[in-house]
Amino acid sequence: MFDPVIAPSGTLLGLLQRGRGDGTLHALTAPRAEALAALHHCVLRDPRHDWQVENRSLYYARLFLDLDGGLDTIEAHLFDAADVLDGEESRTGLALAVLGHLASYGRRDALPLLRRYAAHGSNWAWALDELALRDDDAGLRALAEPVLARFPTDPRGEAELAVAVRDAFEPRPWRLWADDPRPAIAARVRAARETGSFDRWQRQMRPAGPRPGWSVRAVFDWAQQGLDRGSALHVPAARCLTAVAGPDDRAEIVEAARSGTDGARCTALRYLADGNDPEALGLIENAAATGSTVVAEAAVDAFERMRGPAAVERARRWARRPDPLGAAAGRVLACRGSTRDTDLVLAALREAVRGEGPDAPTLWTLVDGTGRLGIVCAAPVLRHIYRETASSHLRGRAARALAATDPSFAAGFAVECLWDCEETTREVAARHAETGDNRVVERLRRLAADPAEEAEVQTAVRSRFGPDASAV
Repeated sequence: MFDPVIAPSGTLLGLLQRGRGDGTLHALTAPRAEALAALHHCVLRDPRHDWQVENRSLYYARLFLDLDGGLDTIEAHLFDAADVLDGEESRTGLALAVLGHLASYGRRDALPLLRRYAAHGSNWAWALDELALRDDDAGLRALAEPVLARFPTDPRGEAELAVAVRDAFEPRPWRLWADDPRPAIAARVRAARETGSFDRWQRQMRPAGPRPGWSVRAVFDWAQQGLDRGSALHVPAARCLTAVAGPDDRAEIVEAARSGTDGARCTALRYLADGNDPEALGLIENAAATGSTVVAEAAVDAFERMRGPAAVERARRWARRPDPLGAAAGRVLACRGSTRDTDLVLAALREAVRGEGPDAPTLWTLVDGTGRLGIVCAAPVLRHIYRETASSHLRGRAARALAATDPSFAAGFAVECLWDCEETTREVAARHAETGDNRVVERLRRLAADPAEEAEVQTAVRSRFGPDASAV
């Protein structure tokens, strides 16, 4: 996945790339050509840092409908010569998902474009998944021949076909094709489905990793072997240690956490932290200060998993440390601290924004904790994160925290959140947005009637329209 370049948050392009509600509102008042150019830029150059968890497709599809945008630019992108040279999903996935939503909204030009790409494009599997949700049986059956033609009839081609059938996100087309009246098509698909099922069964019958009969030393050796191959196995190794170790093995595990190999040390620290061992915190502090990078990171992760009061007390002592363990302590207090820890959590939040910017991974936990603890004086920092972050998920967390800390949220950011790209953010807005603005009432009604909207959002909207709801 490429690293997207995000425009400033005050520009139309920057707003649309972030998926902010203000992006839609500004696009609808901007010159149409300018708005469509920014929209096409977003759809053709996916702006998400993590496309697997961030939503944009429904957001962009809705704006396409509002602007009555044509699909010529998307078509040219899908069938560009680069499609043959660059088969990465990131190049075309967002455009295909937008087409899928447009097809759901009844755009007649979207469905044929998806069918054509499924037949001839490199990212055909994604297009087929979109069609599986929206096309009729006749349209899907017509794709059987061009899709199967991608796989030669030699052993290698049949093996690749079996993998494609096994890993398909939406199985509906393959089920249709397995019952196809054309014998050649039905036979190939049925054979591929059987092979995929057999491969899955074989993997289940051959689990990798240690067995409960292993010794503690064998588990440590397995973790180190994985580290030598470049694969961190200390998390599953710690789970195996739970099955293998007994009370008599504690001394060996503590010693491994203090001075073992990196693999053994990471495994032992995780095991002791998960068990709230009385020596775990001291060993974690020592490992974070003296261990290798791998060991120090494992120690910090192990500390953040600890749930007992001793870990919270230690976090209060460590929170002002200028190192990763101090940052982790701030996150522990954000998750499990009390109101007496508000100053430490607020300091950690400010330091993270100053030092790492509005997209720092540590902010996810700190923002949640700020809302949980109701730190009212954190509202200016939360508003900055809301405006500037490129992560729509972090922005949604900031919105939830603002709803708990900022009295101006209902009349401010909550209004634009009704147009946000993330359904969880729209749900927060539906519960809090003040209805003095006519746009709010109209938007709530539109969300309630939109078949593509998530059920949780519509439930929140209906709670505002119910017989006992006086807000609307």
